[in-house]
Amino acid sequence: MTLTARSLLIPTALGVSLLLGACASTSPAEEDTAVQEGSAAQADLVSVSDPWVKAAAADDGMTAAFGVLTNEGGAEAVIVAASAEEVSDMVELHEVVSGDDGTMVMREKDDGFSVPAGSEHELSPGADHIMIMGLARDLEPGAEVTVTLEFEDGSTHEFTAPVKDFEGANENYDGDHGDSDDGHGDH
Repeated sequence: MTLTARSLLIPTALGVSLLLGACASTSPAEEDTAVQEGSAAQADLVSVSDPWVKAAAADDGMTAAFGVLTNEGGAEAVIVAASAEEVSDMVELHEVVSGDDGTMVMREKDDGFSVPAGSEHELSPGADHIMIMGLARDLEPGAEVTVTLEFEDGSTHEFTAPVKDFEGANENYDGDHGDSDDGHGDH
Protein backbone atom coordinates (compact mmCIF):
# COMPACT_ATOMS: atom_id res chain seq x y z
CA MET A 1 0.00 0.00 0.00
CA THR A 2 1.33 3.37 -0.90
CA LEU A 3 1.59 6.30 1.42
CA THR A 4 -1.22 8.11 -0.40
CA ALA A 5 -3.59 5.11 -0.15
CA ARG A 6 -2.77 4.68 3.54
CA SER A 7 -3.37 8.40 4.23
CA LEU A 8 -6.81 8.12 2.58
CA LEU A 9 -7.69 4.87 4.39
CA ILE A 10 -7.10 6.19 7.94
CA PRO A 11 -9.39 9.27 7.65
CA THR A 12 -12.04 7.15 5.91
CA ALA A 13 -11.98 4.50 8.65
CA LEU A 14 -12.08 7.20 11.31
CA GLY A 15 -15.06 8.87 9.61
CA VAL A 16 -16.97 5.58 9.37
CA SER A 17 -16.22 4.86 13.04
CA LEU A 18 -17.47 8.30 14.12
CA LEU A 19 -20.58 7.95 11.96
CA LEU A 20 -21.43 4.53 13.44
CA GLY A 21 -20.78 5.81 16.96
CA ALA A 22 -23.09 8.76 16.40
CA CYS A 23 -25.85 6.45 15.14
CA ALA A 24 -25.57 4.20 18.19
CA SER A 25 -25.60 6.91 20.86
CA THR A 26 -28.63 8.76 22.16
CA SER A 27 -28.90 12.37 23.17
CA PRO A 28 -29.61 13.26 26.80
CA ALA A 29 -33.19 14.18 25.84
CA GLU A 30 -33.68 10.76 24.21
CA GLU A 31 -32.28 9.07 27.33
CA ASP A 32 -34.71 11.03 29.55
CA THR A 33 -37.62 9.96 27.33
CA ALA A 34 -36.51 6.33 27.48
CA VAL A 35 -36.32 6.46 31.28
CA GLN A 36 -39.78 8.04 31.50
CA GLU A 37 -41.28 5.49 29.12
CA GLY A 38 -39.66 2.68 31.13
CA SER A 39 -41.03 4.02 34.41
CA ALA A 40 -44.28 2.49 35.58
CA ALA A 41 -47.29 4.69 36.11
CA GLN A 42 -48.24 5.11 39.77
CA ALA A 43 -51.60 3.41 39.07
CA ASP A 44 -49.78 0.30 37.81
CA LEU A 45 -47.92 -0.04 41.11
CA VAL A 46 -50.86 0.35 43.51
CA SER A 47 -53.49 -2.29 44.21
CA VAL A 48 -56.62 -2.16 46.35
CA SER A 49 -57.42 -5.11 48.61
CA ASP A 50 -60.53 -5.76 50.71
CA PRO A 51 -62.51 -2.87 49.18
CA TRP A 52 -66.05 -2.17 50.35
CA VAL A 53 -68.65 0.59 50.40
CA LYS A 54 -71.03 1.32 53.27
CA ALA A 55 -74.68 0.66 52.34
CA ALA A 56 -76.74 3.87 52.18
CA ALA A 57 -80.05 5.18 50.88
CA ALA A 58 -79.96 7.93 48.27
CA ASP A 59 -81.86 10.08 50.80
CA ASP A 60 -78.87 9.83 53.16
CA GLY A 61 -76.90 11.72 50.53
CA MET A 62 -73.51 10.13 51.09
CA THR A 63 -71.49 7.05 51.88
CA ALA A 64 -67.83 6.03 51.80
CA ALA A 65 -65.48 3.49 50.23
CA PHE A 66 -62.78 1.72 52.21
CA GLY A 67 -59.96 -0.78 51.62
CA VAL A 68 -56.19 -1.18 51.75
CA LEU A 69 -53.98 0.56 49.18
CA THR A 70 -50.69 -1.30 48.56
CA ASN A 71 -47.77 0.24 46.66
CA GLU A 72 -45.49 -2.42 45.16
CA GLY A 73 -43.26 0.21 43.51
CA GLY A 74 -39.99 1.79 44.52
CA ALA A 75 -41.38 5.32 44.79
CA GLU A 76 -44.24 7.02 46.60
CA ALA A 77 -47.62 7.04 44.84
CA VAL A 78 -50.10 9.82 45.56
CA ILE A 79 -53.84 9.54 44.94
CA VAL A 80 -55.22 13.02 44.24
CA ALA A 81 -58.84 12.31 43.26
CA ALA A 82 -61.47 9.60 42.89
CA SER A 83 -64.73 9.10 41.03
CA ALA A 84 -67.69 6.72 41.13
CA GLU A 85 -69.64 7.88 38.09
CA GLU A 86 -72.37 5.24 38.23
CA VAL A 87 -73.55 6.36 41.69
CA SER A 88 -72.37 9.97 42.14
CA ASP A 89 -70.82 12.91 40.37
CA MET A 90 -69.20 14.15 43.58
CA VAL A 91 -66.43 12.11 45.21
CA GLU A 92 -63.73 13.44 47.53
CA LEU A 93 -60.75 12.09 49.45
CA HIS A 94 -61.43 12.56 53.18
CA GLU A 95 -59.70 12.34 56.51
CA VAL A 96 -61.15 12.28 60.03
CA VAL A 97 -59.68 14.69 62.57
CA SER A 98 -60.58 16.13 65.94
CA GLY A 99 -62.75 19.23 65.55
CA ASP A 100 -62.51 22.46 67.55
CA ASP A 101 -64.94 21.08 70.13
CA GLY A 102 -63.14 17.72 70.40
CA THR A 103 -65.63 15.73 68.33
CA MET A 104 -64.38 13.76 65.36
CA VAL A 105 -65.14 15.43 62.04
CA MET A 106 -64.38 14.46 58.47
CA ARG A 107 -63.00 16.89 55.94
CA GLU A 108 -61.53 16.87 52.46
CA LYS A 109 -57.86 15.93 52.37
CA ASP A 110 -56.42 18.45 49.94
CA ASP A 111 -53.02 16.78 49.50
CA GLY A 112 -54.54 13.36 48.75
CA PHE A 113 -53.51 9.93 50.01
CA SER A 114 -49.81 9.15 49.96
CA VAL A 115 -48.86 5.49 49.65
CA PRO A 116 -45.15 5.10 50.46
CA ALA A 117 -42.97 2.82 48.33
CA GLY A 118 -43.33 -0.81 49.33
CA SER A 119 -45.98 0.04 51.89
CA GLU A 120 -49.73 0.28 52.55
CA HIS A 121 -52.25 3.02 53.30
CA GLU A 122 -55.49 1.89 54.92
CA LEU A 123 -58.83 3.52 54.14
CA SER A 124 -61.12 2.75 57.09
CA PRO A 125 -64.14 4.06 59.01
CA GLY A 126 -63.05 6.85 61.33
CA ALA A 127 -59.90 7.55 59.30
CA ASP A 128 -58.98 8.26 55.67
CA HIS A 129 -61.70 7.21 53.20
CA ILE A 130 -63.20 7.94 49.80
CA MET A 131 -66.35 10.02 50.34
CA ILE A 132 -69.16 9.45 47.82
CA MET A 133 -71.67 12.31 48.05
CA GLY A 134 -74.93 13.17 46.32
CA LEU A 135 -75.93 9.54 45.80
CA ALA A 136 -77.90 8.97 42.61
CA ARG A 137 -79.45 5.73 43.91
CA ASP A 138 -79.73 3.53 46.96
CA LEU A 139 -76.71 1.33 47.65
CA GLU A 140 -78.06 -1.96 48.98
CA PRO A 141 -75.90 -4.70 50.52
CA GLY A 142 -74.69 -7.07 47.80
CA ALA A 143 -74.55 -4.38 45.10
CA GLU A 144 -71.18 -3.27 43.69
CA VAL A 145 -69.67 0.16 43.13
CA THR A 146 -66.87 0.88 40.68
CA VAL A 147 -64.40 3.49 41.92
CA THR A 148 -61.65 5.09 39.83
CA LEU A 149 -58.56 6.49 41.58
CA GLU A 150 -56.56 9.26 39.91
CA PHE A 151 -52.87 9.54 40.73
CA GLU A 152 -50.54 12.53 40.84
CA ASP A 153 -48.96 11.48 37.52
CA GLY A 154 -52.38 11.42 35.78
CA SER A 155 -52.67 7.64 35.68
CA THR A 156 -55.85 5.93 36.90
CA HIS A 157 -56.75 2.67 38.63
CA GLU A 158 -60.26 1.22 38.76
CA PHE A 159 -61.56 -1.20 41.38
CA THR A 160 -64.96 -2.66 42.22
CA ALA A 161 -66.17 -2.73 45.82
CA PRO A 162 -69.10 -4.68 47.25
CA VAL A 163 -71.68 -2.76 49.28
CA LYS A 164 -71.95 -3.91 52.93
CA ASP A 165 -74.05 -3.03 55.97
CA PHE A 166 -72.07 -1.13 58.57
CA GLU A 167 -73.34 0.77 61.61
CA GLY A 168 -70.23 2.91 62.26
CA ALA A 169 -68.58 5.72 60.31
CA ASN A 170 -71.00 8.40 61.48
CA GLU A 171 -68.63 11.36 61.84
CA ASN A 172 -69.86 14.89 61.22
CA TYR A 173 -68.82 16.53 57.99
CA ASP A 174 -66.69 19.66 58.32
CA GLY A 175 -66.70 20.97 54.75
CA ASP A 176 -68.20 23.39 52.27
CA HIS A 177 -70.81 20.87 51.12
CA GLY A 178 -73.06 21.08 54.15
CA ASP A 179 -73.27 20.13 57.77
CA SER A 180 -75.15 17.62 59.88
CA ASP A 181 -78.40 19.55 59.42
CA ASP A 182 -78.65 19.15 55.64
CA GLY A 183 -78.29 15.40 55.24
CA HIS A 184 -74.50 15.45 54.93
CA GLY A 185 -73.75 14.82 58.58
CA ASP A 186 -73.30 11.05 58.50
CA HIS A 187 -71.68 8.59 56.16
